[in-house]
Amino acid sequence: MKYSRGDSKKMHNISKWKSTRKQIKRYRMLYLLMFPGVIYLLINNYLPMLGTIIAFKNINYSKGILGSDWVGFKNFEYLFTTSDAFIITRNTLLYNTAFIIINLILAVAAAVMLNEIVGQRLRKIYQSTMLLPFFLSAVIVAYLVYSLLNPQYGFVNKFILAPLGLNPISWYMEQKYWPFILIFVNAWKNVGYSSIIYISAIAGIDSDIYEAATIDGATRWQQIWSITLPMLKPTMIIITMLAIGRIFYSDFGLFYQVPMNSGALLPVTNVIDTYVYRGLMNLGNIGMSSAAGLYQSAVGFILVLSSNLIVRKISPDDALF
Repeated sequence: MKYSRGDSKKMHNISKWKSTRKQIKRYRMLYLLMFPGVIYLLINNYLPMLGTIIAFKNINYSKGILGSDWVGFKNFEYLFTTSDAFIITRNTLLYNTAFIIINLILAVAAAVMLNEIVGQRLRKIYQSTMLLPFFLSAVIVAYLVYSLLNPQYGFVNKFILAPLGLNPISWYMEQKYWPFILIFVNAWKNVGYSSIIYISAIAGIDSDIYEAATIDGATRWQQIWSITLPMLKPTMIIITMLAIGRIFYSDFGLFYQVPMNSGALLPVTNVIDTYVYRGLMNLGNIGMSSAAGLYQSAVGFILVLSSNLIVRKISPDDALF
């Protein structure tokens, strides 16, 4: 009996469908376990993406989102035509670049030092102490910083500068100190959390490698330099690339709450997120804020792809995809 090309294709599709059904039946429990996570991602991550149309509309609450007038890229002009565009972009990029570099170095150093502690209980105490600041809200952190920098009763002015015979500093009026203060506060708050990832990566390194190095006469520092750090390189690259993807985002609490929204500090503390927030509070235009969020996401996506392409050319095994 001869079969036509169409019959052959039909039989192939039937065979493929049977194979798919068989696979679904075989792994049905795994798919069932995966189902809640997929639903959560759809509702929490993908469904809100429909709201990006707000960035291209002049929202009129009486007409609703879909019925509001289209304005194209007019909402994006708010970020690029203002006189503060250069300042907020510069601050956002420079601060986040400093955060990525400094936090990476400190987190890896903290993970290596914690790993060198022999006592398990002592290690947990240090790790918990370093992790605690990450769970503090921005408001609490702001008042902790204020207790240190209060012009009259702050710890720094009263108990450090005064005994040394130095004049008190009006910290919330002086711009030159705040780049260092913000970098320090960000590191204090986030390094402990970031170090957990590297501690886990170190725990996954085969102990036989260290034993072989010890037999060969390698010191502890040589083992860290030649074994631990190279083994951490893939993790460091992935964390750095993910951080680069958010380089146009800022910790809103750090830049708004910690400086106490001081107008005198705006040239060094104003970033894209705080600028958009202040604009939203003053103008009430959610289209502009949505445009800023879309702009940040698009730039972050391009940066992740670009950084991954560079890593893939230099070290293909360490690339994300």
